[in-house]
This record gives sequence, C-alpha cells and structure tokens, in this order.
Amino acid sequence: MELLIPLVVIAFVVLFIAAKTIRIVPQATVMMIERLGKFDRIATSGLNIITPFLDRPRGVYWASFRHGLTQIDMREQFTDLAPQPVITRDNVTIMVDSIIYWQITDPVKSVYEVNDLVGGIIQLTITAMRNVIGELDLDHALTSRDTINSRLRGTLDEATHKWGVKVTRVELRNINPPEDVRITMEKQMTAERNRRALVLQAEGEKQAAITRAEGEKQAAITRAEGEKTSAILQAEGAAQARLTAARAEAESIRQIADGITGGQGNPAQYLITMKYIESLREMARAQNSKVVFMPVETSSVLSSVGAFREIFGDAGGEHEGRTPVRVPARLKE
Repeated sequence: MELLIPLVVIAFVVLFIAAKTIRIVPQATVMMIERLGKFDRIATSGLNIITPFLDRPRGVYWASFRHGLTQIDMREQFTDLAPQPVITRDNVTIMVDSIIYWQITDPVKSVYEVNDLVGGIIQLTITAMRNVIGELDLDHALTSRDTINSRLRGTLDEATHKWGVKVTRVELRNINPPEDVRITMEKQMTAERNRRALVLQAEGEKQAAITRAEGEKQAAITRAEGEKTSAILQAEGAAQARLTAARAEAESIRQIADGITGGQGNPAQYLITMKYIESLREMARAQNSKVVFMPVETSSVLSSVGAFREIFGDAGGEHEGRTPVRVPARLKE
C-alpha cells in the first residue's frame, strides 16, 4: 500500500503532463500556441506536441464564442444580422436585415489585431449599410440590391483585410419600408399597372388597325390586278373576235366576188346593194309601215330590177303576204 500511493501520484502527474503536452487539432482548424504569454507558433491540423508549463493554447473570446475556444475555424462562416433601421436619401426609414459571409485568411491577425472579430464585422456592416443605402432613394434601394451588395462587400473586405479576414459576399434579405409608405407604393404600382395595360391595349388596337389597313390595301391591289388582267383578256378576246369576223367577212367577199360573173363582176357594187336593202328593211320596221320608200338617187346604184324582184318580189307585187314596193317614176323609165 505504501508503494501504491506514490505510483498513483506518479501516474496522475504523467497523465497531466501528457494532457498538457499533446494537442490534437481537427481538420480545417488551427490553434495559437503562446510561450510565456507571447505568440510562438500556429498548431495546424493533426497531432501537435507543446512544452508543458511553458506553452499554452490561446483562447479566443469573440462575441459568438464567449466560452473561449482554443481552436480557430478556417472555413467560410456567416453572420446573420438582425433588422437594422436605415434612412434613405429621401428621409424614409426602412428596416434592413442582411447576412455576411466571411473567412479567416490570417489566424494571427484575427486573434491579435482585433479584440472581438465577429462584433467588429457586425458593426462595420451596419455602418457601411447605412452609408451605402443613405445615398439612394427608396425606389433605387428597393431595385438595386445587387449594387448595394457589391458595394458593401468591397467596403467590408477593405476594412477587414487588416484583421486577416476576407468578406466573400453580403446579401440583403429584406428591405421593409414603413406601413404607410408600403400602402402608397402599392397604390402607385396599381396605377402603373393600369397605365401599362392601357398602353398595351392602345398599341394592340394600333397594330390591329395597321394590319387591317395593310390587308385592305393588299386586297385593293389584288382586285385592281384582277380587273386589269380581266380587261386585258376581254380586249384581247374582242380583238381576236373582230379579227376572226374580219377574216370570215373577207373570205365571204372573196367567194362572192368569185361567184359574180366568174370573178369578173364588181363585189363592191353587190355589197352596197345588200347594205342598202337592209337599211330599207330597217326603215320599214322602224316606221311600222308596209310600204318601202326608195329615193330617186338609188336608181344609179340599183342597175338591175331583177335583183329587186328576187329580194322583194315583183315590182307590182300583188301577191298575198308580200309588201308592195313603190318604184319611183325615174326608176320605171
């Protein structure tokens, strides 16, 4: 029993020293090692041996780690900001909540250059947000989130560089104007939608009118082309008919000329006589008379009484159903 107590004490001391000597650091984290209160080195991921009673890990006391961590996470992290009041350029107070994504690039600076890294990032974000949005009107602030995010990220990244932190991006999640302003904006949006609807309706009616006018124009052009083609075809048909009739009449005259005295007679005299007789018939029908009057001047044209007898009947035609012909005295002689 006398030897057991010293052995237990020695084992306890060995375990205590081993616990102080061996440090296991997880992946993607580092540990600040101080020797006699001064920074000595960075313990990276894996097994690390430190000198007991001389070296000790540095605790980190940030706003989100009040319990005091000895390990620093090197992964990308985010900080969620509660809604903050921000005044725009046109003096409208809006509530803006955002989220910041950041990553430690230099653990030594993040521990020794700033007392509260997370709190410093939050305060910088609030200040930069008020500066950026304060330069914009409410309408621009609501429609320019990408621009605001880019400006905030650039401002924060420049300010946190000396702390060994890189701000990767900043996102504005909500921008909430006051209730009365929101109601006014909804009315304005409704009026704008109504105006756009009227403009679109007017544009549609205008386009429809233009389309109808173009259709009527095309139809008129088509009708004119059709009438033109029809008139040309009718004219060509009439010309062809007249040419055909002329050829037929010429052939008839030629045959008549060949038939008169073996081709030795005068066909013009014959044609004049036929036209004259047809004219007398028309005159008799027009006057509703059974008597045909023949002028004296035609005696020189009508050289043969036999021709009259053949056409009208005998000169003293007393035959039933025939129209009597009165021959002038000179013609009888």
